[in-house]
Amino acid sequence: MIGIIDYGMGNIFSLTGALKRLEADYIFSDSTEELAKCDALILPGVGAFTDAIANLRERKLDVFINDWASQQKPLLGICLGMQLLFTESCEYGQSTGLNLIPGSVIEIPDIVKVPHMGWNYITHKNKHPYLEQMEEGYVYFVHSFYAKTPEENIIASTQYGVEIPAIVGKGSVLGMQFHPEKSSETGKKILQELLKSWRVI
Repeated sequence: MIGIIDYGMGNIFSLTGALKRLEADYIFSDSTEELAKCDALILPGVGAFTDAIANLRERKLDVFINDWASQQKPLLGICLGMQLLFTESCEYGQSTGLNLIPGSVIEIPDIVKVPHMGWNYITHKNKHPYLEQMEEGYVYFVHSFYAKTPEENIIASTQYGVEIPAIVGKGSVLGMQFHPEKSSETGKKILQELLKSWRVI
């Protein structure tokens, strides 16, 4: 069972649709008791970092997520959910994140059009046990900020003015800056491999 963390940020319609197509069971909940029964968690998110981290803290979900990760249980952050995994963000001033992956979330430089919206090709950089056979290809991005993190945490990246970490990982924690659920066949294959490695499908 997958637990999708409900903290009031983001539309999960596409994500739940993708999970249904892959025949994965899931719940959408803000109850730590319910989420604790799951095999893996997904932290989605659309919006501003400051609002998102405040919502998590208000619901005490930040403590729950950190405890979950400390037990080496599988966790995936998507888009804003990925950015929340990092140490800090400069979006609307300096904010601290969940600090599960070291690094900072900074603004994409204005040498390119911001926000970064559309399809970009991602290439594999470092292996991760959850994504041993990671599919390369075009995936769908919508974001104005990106993560700066040590190279060893970058599983895949794309180029958009600068190198954008597309998939990051440290231990049992993974993040995807793009939306795998909106990324056609490439996104489906990446999500499918991840769910298989989690043994939830």
